[in-house]
Amino acid sequence: MNQTKPNPELEPLLNSMVKEICELLSESNDPDFIYDFFVCLFTPAELRDFATRWFLVRELDKGTTQREIAAKYGMSLCKITRGSRELKKPDSAFRRLLDYVKKSGKD
Repeated sequence: MNQTKPNPELEPLLNSMVKEICELLSESNDPDFIYDFFVCLFTPAELRDFATRWFLVRELDKGTTQREIAAKYGMSLCKITRGSRELKKPDSAFRRLLDYVKKSGKD
């Protein structure tokens, strides 16, 4: 597989692009538009990974154990552990979004 080496000069620009996308999406109140944008932006495999990560975080939040998730859905413990670790961080964006979902009644 041909991997491109990270370019330290490009990293700040790429980070600003991610922030720009986040700002623009935060201004949209159209979930269908955001979905269409994601479908354009990500490959099907990337979109699947994106959705899988959110799914496993939701499962962990429900109390499903890492081993149960791995066995039931065929996910690697490594990926699940990463999600679990992120949830435990004091400033976890996952936790804040999950709390938002619960408060909004969207779960």
